[in-house]
Amino acid sequence: MSVRYPNPLRRGDRVGVTSPSSGVNEDLRGRLDVAVQDVRDRGFEVVVGDCMDGAGHVSAPAADRASELMSMLTDPDIKAVVPPWGGETAIDLLPLLDWDRLRDAEPTWLVGFSDMSTIITPLTLLTGTATVHGNNLMDTPYRAPEGLLSWLDIVTAPHGHSFTQSPPNRHRSTGWDNYRTQPEVREYTLDAAGRWTRLDADGDVEVEGRLIGGCIETLCNLTGTGYLDVAAFARAEAPDGLLVYVEAAGDDAFTICRNLHGMRLAGFFDSANAVLVGRTSAPDGSSLTQHQAVLDALGPLNVPIIADVECGHVPPFMPIVNGARGRVVHTPTRSELTQTLT
Repeated sequence: MSVRYPNPLRRGDRVGVTSPSSGVNEDLRGRLDVAVQDVRDRGFEVVVGDCMDGAGHVSAPAADRASELMSMLTDPDIKAVVPPWGGETAIDLLPLLDWDRLRDAEPTWLVGFSDMSTIITPLTLLTGTATVHGNNLMDTPYRAPEGLLSWLDIVTAPHGHSFTQSPPNRHRSTGWDNYRTQPEVREYTLDAAGRWTRLDADGDVEVEGRLIGGCIETLCNLTGTGYLDVAAFARAEAPDGLLVYVEAAGDDAFTICRNLHGMRLAGFFDSANAVLVGRTSAPDGSSLTQHQAVLDALGPLNVPIIADVECGHVPPFMPIVNGARGRVVHTPTRSELTQTLT
């Protein structure tokens, strides 16, 4: 198996929208309409699936969600699939997906983060298909700050393309925009300053590896299963090592610490040349901060650990391609991630 990059999207190509986890409430449909129109304005046809109901924590029964996702990922006329956002229990889809069929099908871009890590990371590990972590559909109308890209910029890039993203050094400190009253909001509120932070030591970092990772709270439940065999992926695709990225959505520091310890013990980080950790607004513990939780669990790896990267639940977002070759540079005056689609 080698990493398979879906063909770049061209004007007129079709993008599928489905909710493998949570759907969209009726009072948020205005934002969904704006986001869909933005994709259409980029020149693409958009097909919205049936699994979109937001009345409960999932958009439809698991069998229906799995069937619709499979249908979109194996439809040769659909070139990318993007959910409105994440959710809570996409894990119930994993045994219902036909992984052999996905491995044999022409690769299709699958985009998302948060609970979508439950699907996109195994898709890369099990089928070799590159996937995009970052920017769900409802985030698409936001203008990417200088230095960052949108998922649409990535899925339209040609094979072999290399692109560099650097942090704007500003982020949102609290809360979210209200899509009910502001469905057309397009500007991020970036009201706090903050740079990347090296946790393990001082000194400059320049390191390379193939990228893989996702949301801690969802991926930790897959450790020890066949859906998260990072070691096998590293042996096949990254003999020179990985760049592993993780991010905490909302769990407190004690829970994140336990989860990261478990992932490390299960071998998730064994081939890591460095670990990138997303900026988080998740709460600290009474005697343990989020940064301390990461260092407690991952310090024994003895590799660079860089925190406050824009790959988490705090806007803005830095899309990362699972399977791409990556190069991280971090100094007192320069921070950047270069990804190459090879």
